[in-house]
Amino acid sequence: MEKIRRIALVCIGRAVMFGAFAIGLIMISLSFDPALAFMAGALLTLAMAEILVVKALIAPRQNPRHTEVWGYLDKSSRPAGASGRAVFLCVLRDVYALFARRSYTVACTFFAASLVLRFFGMTAV
Repeated sequence: MEKIRRIALVCIGRAVMFGAFAIGLIMISLSFDPALAFMAGALLTLAMAEILVVKALIAPRQNPRHTEVWGYLDKSSRPAGASGRAVFLCVLRDVYALFARRSYTVACTFFAASLVLRFFGMTAV
């Protein structure tokens, strides 16, 4: 189970990293107004977190063989039977939920930064 979790962290983490990279580029493009940049980052990160929550909710209904994690597992590490399938999908759900929680934390931090910048008047004129 630990091997499945490790591979799931890498696969899902890589996807989240690419999303975070795109969000970071959008924030950099809005750097003329830091408050707006943080607000855009917060909204986009919140959207990414919502997508991860949906993925966590539908994970138990997925076919494990159609996941990226399954492809990275060697044949001896792939779970067999109904109980193995349940464990595999539970691990996927937990990893999606972990990244969703982290994304929510980042989104809240971006919202707070945006509010602080707006409060102190650090917006574009």
